[in-house]
Amino acid sequence: MENKTLVIVPVYNERKNVGIVINDILELKEFSVLVVDDASPDGSAQVVKDIISKNNNVFLIERPKKLGIGTAYVTGFKWGLKKGYDYFIEMDADGSHNAEALPWFIKEIQNGYDVIIGSRYIGGKISVIGWDFHRLLLSKFGNFYASKLLRLPYTDITSGFRCYSKKALESINLDAITSNGYAFQIEMIYWIKHAGLKIGEMPITFYERTAGSSKMNRRIIWEAVHLPWKLRIERLKGWYSKGIYKA
Repeated sequence: MENKTLVIVPVYNERKNVGIVINDILELKEFSVLVVDDASPDGSAQVVKDIISKNNNVFLIERPKKLGIGTAYVTGFKWGLKKGYDYFIEMDADGSHNAEALPWFIKEIQNGYDVIIGSRYIGGKISVIGWDFHRLLLSKFGNFYASKLLRLPYTDITSGFRCYSKKALESINLDAITSNGYAFQIEMIYWIKHAGLKIGEMPITFYERTAGSSKMNRRIIWEAVHLPWKLRIERLKGWYSKGIYKA
């Protein structure tokens, strides 16, 4: 294995975007790419297979049905840990995340952090291109709501562009993480923070997709609304003993 960093890209119906995203990552020559495809009916997996046939740093896990972004990342984390990777970057398949930021994640996390969140809202700025007011308000309120309830001192805990160290992922029982969507991002940060690990943020710019459709729906929003209360209750009841942290 040449590269020590694995970029995990969950995919569902991203045929028009995923090839561009993978090639942008490969141009940097520092990263391996793992695509987790949830049986996309549009042929996304075949696009990935065509790239794999010409590159030994791209990998594909095909799942039998749509199981959600949270479990896709957990699947990718577990695969990468077994393969011996040191750093794990979450990245969207729709072009919202700029591959040029990837080396900066590694530089930041090597400054003694266990997680680096790519934040759209550092310093009171809004680094989002292409969102309407309603979508922006939903994101800002969601971050404020969850951060306050869970007492997390970060500006963008719903961000899906972030880097984990091997130590961070090994500090928790990944099989005990059951949420998806924005809720998954919140839950990961919550438990890693309470494991006593160091979490930082760095600025990114988020771009609205140019092709395909958003996966946002009411179920994803409701899960993110409900999760902070669930986490607080579970922690008060001693969820640690139920296996979220490894012995």
